[in-house]
Amino acid sequence: MTGVLDGRVAIVTGAARGVGRGIAVALAREGARVAVADVLSADDVLADVEAAGGEACAAICDIRDSAQVDAFVAAVVERWGTVDVLVNNAIATAIGPLHELSDDDLLLGFATGPLASAYFMRACFPHLRDGGRVVNLRSGTEQNGLPGYTAYVAAKAAVGGLTRAAAREWGRHGINVNAVVPFAVSEGTLSALDDDQVAGVLRQLSIRRPGDPETDIGRAVVYLVGPDSSYVTGTTLMLDGGGAFFS
Repeated sequence: MTGVLDGRVAIVTGAARGVGRGIAVALAREGARVAVADVLSADDVLADVEAAGGEACAAICDIRDSAQVDAFVAAVVERWGTVDVLVNNAIATAIGPLHELSDDDLLLGFATGPLASAYFMRACFPHLRDGGRVVNLRSGTEQNGLPGYTAYVAAKAAVGGLTRAAAREWGRHGINVNAVVPFAVSEGTLSALDDDQVAGVLRQLSIRRPGDPETDIGRAVVYLVGPDSSYVTGTTLMLDGGGAFFS
């Protein structure tokens, strides 16, 4: 049995758990070799990928440091020869009222979100030319805002701008750049929202359940990096059950 991503090499950031983990496994099920960049141990996702019949590797990478990003990409290229797919999933953020956030709090979301995404995109660019795909993760909070999440909303909005501009530039180099807005109840979601907040979101969805990180979010990413989306770029795909509230 062959997959639509057989022979492709993918990097997924922040894939040790949650949505990133689901995306990594979904890519592996379609034949991609998956490299996981995270500050957490990725042993569990590596086991999941192998159970799905795929091949994976992982390394600790502080994505705020462009030198570490460059070294990670170089190691993937040395191991597997290229990078065909980049999924920028990772972000860390401070939560709290804007007027109470420190400089470091404000910088955290930007350093791990749009800046880290740009670092990975820049490092992968030579290998992505002529058929490569990039998927960045955005958030429904860009549209409606969310009190106490200003740093996160601003960082995710910057990811949206990065995606649109890169799609215009890189289409001429044969690289498609798109984004997704997911809603999945993962470890990251549960650490940021309490049960009442999650229930409140679900009440407002057209499809009143959270997305599954692999079968709902991951499979949509497979489409965006696979052969059926060759004419799709600069697009944001909403994977939120019809809500566009959180990611």
